[in-house]
Amino acid sequence: QVQLVESGGGLVQAGGSLRLSCAASGRTFRSYAMGWFRQAPGKEREFVATITWSGGATAYADSVKGRFTISRDNAKNTGYLQMNSLKPEDTAVYYCATGTATTRRSEDYDYWGQGTQVTVSS
Repeated sequence: QVQLVESGGGLVQAGGSLRLSCAASGRTFRSYAMGWFRQAPGKEREFVATITWSGGATAYADSVKGRFTISRDNAKNTGYLQMNSLKPEDTAVYYCATGTATTRRSEDYDYWGQGTQVTVSS
């Protein structure tokens, strides 16, 4: 069992930056891949980024590639999403999740956080 808690969301102007954190409980965090997803009002949840259990490989949605960076510190049981050059269309609730496979599919992730709101003003 893994419990995840996101933090770091907020209101930022376009072009600004935010760093989201995902704190995990349980010793098994380091055994799982981690992903970030987001859901904007009226839209389906979409993939943002994923990282392998070791941090050795990452993948990004085309819409955030070059602007967002996913990382993790297994010693601290924490994952991160550094978001730069934010755009109004990045406004959404951001969720972290863990699973056994490093995929873009939300259904492959077993544990989810409660989400953190990111709002980007124009």
